[in-house]
Amino acid sequence: MSDPLHLALLYGSTREGRFCDTVADGLRTQLDRRNDYTVDAIDPALLDLPHRHGGAPGADLVNLQQRIWRADAFVVVVPEYNHGYPAALKHMIDLVASHWQAKPVGFVAYGGLSGGARAVEQLRQVFSGLHATPVRDGVYFAQARDRFDGMGLPRDTDASARAARRMLDQLAWYGHALRQARAAWPYPAG
Repeated sequence: MSDPLHLALLYGSTREGRFCDTVADGLRTQLDRRNDYTVDAIDPALLDLPHRHGGAPGADLVNLQQRIWRADAFVVVVPEYNHGYPAALKHMIDLVASHWQAKPVGFVAYGGLSGGARAVEQLRQVFSGLHATPVRDGVYFAQARDRFDGMGLPRDTDASARAARRMLDQLAWYGHALRQARAAWPYPAG
């Protein structure tokens, strides 16, 4: 496909000293080598989002909703905190509501022993409930701080590059197919 997909790269952590930037930068290196995506990095730590649902949306929330609506596909870079995903990520997802529908979602996860797999499995349910389409393959970094060197690059570049390529290829396939489908007829959400 010659028309690149608009990919929203979602940062899943807002903690001080977070490792999310390192992991996201590693994926950005992979994305920069491809010509099938334009990337919009969305970092909730840089947004002034409302603490509660309802009321008049502020400028950052309106901007976030527009960016998610424009996106054809998503990659969520998510840590696993206490066997789950961060509350700030869930809050951001919930604030956007229906703009996730009929769009694919990929995951790059990191954490302790599970490499973020438990957080991703929970997020698959969340995004499926929002009528998004999680792709099968993802990128997982167990003991993440040990898996990157001092320059922020994965130590096992071949394995992580293969995993990222598989996930991004699946995301591109679904992204193009679903973009065409959304253009042909509205998605029938309940």
